[in-house]
Amino acid sequence: MRASERPLNLEQSPPAWASDVAAAMLRATGFKYVALNPGASYRGFHDSLVNFLGNRDPQMLLCLHEDHAVSIAHGYAKASDEPMACVLHSNVGLMHGLMGIFNAWCDRMPILVIGATGPVESEKRRPWIDWIHTAKDQGALLRDFTKWDDEPRSAEAIVEGILRGAQVTRTEPRAPVYVCLDAGLQEQSLAKQVPMPDPARYGPAPAPCAAEDTAEKVASLLASARQPLILMGRVSRSPRDWERRVHFAELLGAPVLTSVRERSAFPTDHPLHVVPPFYWVSPAIKDLVQNADVILSLDWVDLNGTLQQVMRSTSEIASKIVHVSLDSILHKGWSMDHFGLPPVDVPVLAGADSFVHQVIPILERTLHGKSRWNAKEGAPSASPAYGENAASRIEPRDLTVALAKARGTQKFTIANVPRNWATGAYHFRDPLDFLGHNGGGGLGAGPGVTVGAALALKDSGRAVVSVIGDGDFLQGATALWTASHYRLPALFIVSNNRSNFNDEIHQQTIAKTRGRPVENRWIGQRIDDPAVDFTELARAQGVEGEGPVKTVPELERAIERGLAAIRSGKPYLIDAFVPPVESSPQLPRGG
Repeated sequence: MRASERPLNLEQSPPAWASDVAAAMLRATGFKYVALNPGASYRGFHDSLVNFLGNRDPQMLLCLHEDHAVSIAHGYAKASDEPMACVLHSNVGLMHGLMGIFNAWCDRMPILVIGATGPVESEKRRPWIDWIHTAKDQGALLRDFTKWDDEPRSAEAIVEGILRGAQVTRTEPRAPVYVCLDAGLQEQSLAKQVPMPDPARYGPAPAPCAAEDTAEKVASLLASARQPLILMGRVSRSPRDWERRVHFAELLGAPVLTSVRERSAFPTDHPLHVVPPFYWVSPAIKDLVQNADVILSLDWVDLNGTLQQVMRSTSEIASKIVHVSLDSILHKGWSMDHFGLPPVDVPVLAGADSFVHQVIPILERTLHGKSRWNAKEGAPSASPAYGENAASRIEPRDLTVALAKARGTQKFTIANVPRNWATGAYHFRDPLDFLGHNGGGGLGAGPGVTVGAALALKDSGRAVVSVIGDGDFLQGATALWTASHYRLPALFIVSNNRSNFNDEIHQQTIAKTRGRPVENRWIGQRIDDPAVDFTELARAQGVEGEGPVKTVPELERAIERGLAAIRSGKPYLIDAFVPPVESSPQLPRGG
């Protein structure tokens, strides 16, 4: 990547323009990349990235849509636990990127979003265009789903704005921040040099631990529990934290639940991981919750909603509930992403992994260093099997099984999965095996998130793979151009059932409820006649691909070719033709 898009005839010089200060601060605060779709509102900043910084640290990634710029930064953060920057052109680019920002907000991922407006000083505006691209309070568009925003009014204020933004987005609980640069200010020459502080003095604070007496109380509850249960939610990518979480569960001998909505948090083939990662509560999970005397939530997302699937009135659940989370710091009134209020006996305002680290020595002392888990328990899981029609068709589950078989001893990072991913057929064994859901449920994120993950992991030796529904893929398809242009290796598998099928099932539900014909559920849903040629869509952007593949043997050979392509440093696409199969979503409202 460093060899691409290198500017010519550059001379080293101190910052001469206010936009140079903004670019210098991005470099100083450690941003390696910045994704963007160009626009005149930040032409000064763009020039500074190229002709002042030399398009390096950060290096620009050109995107064909503002939503991709945000989703690439989102995917980068999911894979690295580090923020990436992106730039959105004026109010119009910001409005394009809002869906991606909302996804990252709900996913609690750090991103520094740079925006632009103006010129704020009306006498500097060009007729028409600068007027419609100027907003009095651009941050109002996204203030309800960002952690912080700023619109600096001087070069000195730019220094603090970016310094604070970088600090705030990296501090738990993490979320996107927005810094809007006035177009007139960007193009203002500096009358004097602007002091650039040492960014090492403005880093994020570590996630807080619990009060000592709270940690002792929770440790005592867990140590005396007959049937403790651990719900592992939003946790870090650190291998050391992963090991601590495993040790913690083994100390207690406690079963562990994880969600397929969140990134991999615990080895799913460990005997204490008693059921596959889940979307909705199964009878087995219901039994675990009902039989638990102490439930420990480690930043579990929608704790009340999970409990509500066990008992409608969650306040009547008899278990002692400990909820460790910093998420309430972000809760606002505009969006309901705070979910229902759960009954909690011991609320702990602390980082999930900080708390585990804090409580382990207390438990070891209490339990006299003895683990309650019998390491001999459990048997090797059976090899996943294809459906009985594998020779003639590909069931959605077969996509999961094929990737499990193709992985073997290799390291895969699954960056995206569709709703019908077969959670029991593919195990997650380390923190980067799975990157979770896009957060906000907005379609079009899958391709960009995958490209961002490929960027973060391009030198790791891991294969980045995504299985993306056809509707989701089509809304974000032009993110593939960025992967092709910058040689970012990723395997995109389109689960192509030629329908917005989840909504077909919703229409079927409504029709049944109202006594109307269910056979009309497909109208306004099917993506067919003409069928989309996904491989030509990919090839038009420089990405090789094949399909539609229609049988499991064809799929296995296609995956082999796809993995070979990404090992050579290229992205690859497979169009996998699957039948529409219901994924049992929770459809009734209010029940």
